[in-house]
Amino acid sequence: MKLVVFGAGNIGRSFVGQLFARAGYEVIFIDVDDELVAALNREGCYRVEIKDRHPETIRVEGVSAVHGGDRGSAARELVEADIAATAVGPKALPHIYPAIAAGLELRRRAGRPPLDIIICENLRNAAHSFAEGLREHLPGGFPLEDSVGLIETSIGKMVPIMPEEARRRDPLLLYAEAYNTLILDAKAFRNPIPDVPGLDPKENMAAYVDRKAFIHNCGHAACAYLGYLADPRAVYIWEAVEKAEGQEVARRAMWESGRALMRRYPQEFDAANQHEHIEDLLSRFANRALGDTIYRVGRDLPRKLSRGDRMVGALLMDAQEGVPAPATTLAAAAGFLFRVTDEHGQMFGADTRFVEEFAARGVDWALSEVCGLDVSEPAEASIAEGVRGGLSYLEARPGNWLGEFLDGLGRLDHGGR
Repeated sequence: MKLVVFGAGNIGRSFVGQLFARAGYEVIFIDVDDELVAALNREGCYRVEIKDRHPETIRVEGVSAVHGGDRGSAARELVEADIAATAVGPKALPHIYPAIAAGLELRRRAGRPPLDIIICENLRNAAHSFAEGLREHLPGGFPLEDSVGLIETSIGKMVPIMPEEARRRDPLLLYAEAYNTLILDAKAFRNPIPDVPGLDPKENMAAYVDRKAFIHNCGHAACAYLGYLADPRAVYIWEAVEKAEGQEVARRAMWESGRALMRRYPQEFDAANQHEHIEDLLSRFANRALGDTIYRVGRDLPRKLSRGDRMVGALLMDAQEGVPAPATTLAAAAGFLFRVTDEHGQMFGADTRFVEEFAARGVDWALSEVCGLDVSEPAEASIAEGVRGGLSYLEARPGNWLGEFLDGLGRLDHGGR
């Protein structure tokens, strides 16, 4: 059995590749990192160190790699693959569509069955976007629906940025948390679902994609943004979570999404399973051993503050479901003030550009052009007003805003509704 994975980075190796390799699959990674490709082919294995309450080291064997620049070889690997996956990041997907499209054409000419592709990307409506991307590189009339199953996922595993010293010692080493469940769309498979421990197929995948974006991602980002404002010297996300007031605002933001999700998907979610999920996430966010940083969790503001993503997407869902969202509003506003740097004192490139534009053009520009809010729509105008008010609230109260906010919770509820 063979799995082909586009992307030999954190999620590709520590999660999807690891799950399938431990189930007996041969795993071939497609990547453009020369050092990674050479190391995987030289070693044929790699290690994942679980940084959690019960640490362990997983040795992942039976792996090799093909350079992504060799599109023909990448396409040929797909011909004999039993299943494929991607873990390259949403921005890199357009670069792998040509090789996948070529592979699908080769499979069809060879009389091979449809290929299921597990899309391990932080992307809502991933299957639709993926299909559109493939069609651009396939001949007219190609029977895409008969040739591929596009499997959306909810990626809950947290993998920190590797420290440079550890990466120098072993370029293949990864740190990860113990969580090892891959939620995926049961209905999208064209072939039988693989018998791989850790796969958790769901019939209503949209509910779990939204839960990941608007509880997990929203809460994680809230911890980063609020934690930075509470203590700009803090480095690790656990430092933010351990501050009681910041944790409580993040918890409230997660519950705002939780209540909206219960209204939207009443057959999937209730108060009991939302409580279990939120408290488990906060416990995982507080994992000191993982060494996850505020920088990693909060960086890439243009994406994380965009319309469909964790903060503004949650606010739009809350408004649609009639759930007041003062804590999410405050956390979104805090994102506008996020200025964290990496271990070299450098901001993420997209964040540097955002900060420069924000300083020059102001909050209304950010709400419109970054957050994608249409203030001609009353509900969206109310969200924009709430975030604008939250920003003013934070800027006027350096150092004491968390306690005050919790004492007067509700004043920032989408313009005071």
